[in-house]
Amino acid sequence: MANQGGDYDWLYGGSNTPPAAPRPSGSDLPPPNLPPPGHRAARRPSGGGRAPRNKRKLGPARMVMLLLAAWLIFLVATPLYAFTTMSKTDAAPDGDRPDNQRGSTFLLVGSDSRTDDREDGDRGRTDTIMLLHSGAGPSIMLSLPRDSMVEIPGHGTAKINAAYAYGGAELLTQTIELNTGIRVDDYVEIGFGGLESVVDAVGGVEICPEEAVKDSDAKLDVQAGCQDADGETALAYARVRKAYDSGDIQRVQNQREVMGGIASGVASPWTFINPVRYWGVNSGAASSVVVGEEMNPYDIVKFALALRGAMGDGGLSCTVPVADFSVRWDPERSSQVFDLIAKDRTGSIGDLCTPDGLPAD
Repeated sequence: MANQGGDYDWLYGGSNTPPAAPRPSGSDLPPPNLPPPGHRAARRPSGGGRAPRNKRKLGPARMVMLLLAAWLIFLVATPLYAFTTMSKTDAAPDGDRPDNQRGSTFLLVGSDSRTDDREDGDRGRTDTIMLLHSGAGPSIMLSLPRDSMVEIPGHGTAKINAAYAYGGAELLTQTIELNTGIRVDDYVEIGFGGLESVVDAVGGVEICPEEAVKDSDAKLDVQAGCQDADGETALAYARVRKAYDSGDIQRVQNQREVMGGIASGVASPWTFINPVRYWGVNSGAASSVVVGEEMNPYDIVKFALALRGAMGDGGLSCTVPVADFSVRWDPERSSQVFDLIAKDRTGSIGDLCTPDGLPAD
């Protein structure tokens, strides 16, 4: 019986020391520095490694940088998107044309036509015809009165705006190139209906009539002196003709005045600071402008800069030299102006540039 208990004698008082438990082999031993399972320290690497970092909150400087980046994207993306919505037309004539010339010349047309009119085959009327040139010298905006008598290819001698009615932008471009010798690089047509929305988008424009003007046909009633005009008033001011003794001569001056006001308003820093105004200017312009098929966004920028330059300090705002208020072009003086523009020598135009086209006093 003494051996019956065997290794269990310690249970019956035979020994005070229990037998040692069998030890696992060395491969089964945990690393000496391994913490117990579930312990938080188990999540940290051994050897003093760093714990995972918490996500940093955006500091003020980083937030400002992100906002600036988003704003720059908005400033670039908005006009690019607006350009994709602009209507296009084929304004490049076939056949013989003047050779390429230095600088950039835009044909700017103001029209009462609308998109649905175009679809019905009605080109509408063009009451505004201007040449806008920029290059080595000062930018120049030269008005060609709509009643100017010129040679229209295939139609004989007629008023210059008849070329638009006969053959649209292409024939009008060809007519101007034939009669001036100036090559038109790009075409921009502004619908008068959309012009009103652009003026409103920039907060109005300043007009400075020298005398009070009241004309029921144009729906215009303004006092003499400088004053702010909303889109509706500015549009009427650009259209009025019968209220003036000089007729179309004064109207083209009003049109350049309104275009200058628009250019000034668009270039204002407030346009780029106020997102609502910036979007309104771009969307309003896109809905009212028709451009030549060959124009691209860079050409639109060049046009805007040329317009601002011509209507700003140092620019030239003129009417084609005329012999009298019947808007007959002065053969000698007008040829000189056309030649200087074609040669990109606008700095030499001098007194040939007058607001009404008549010789300088």
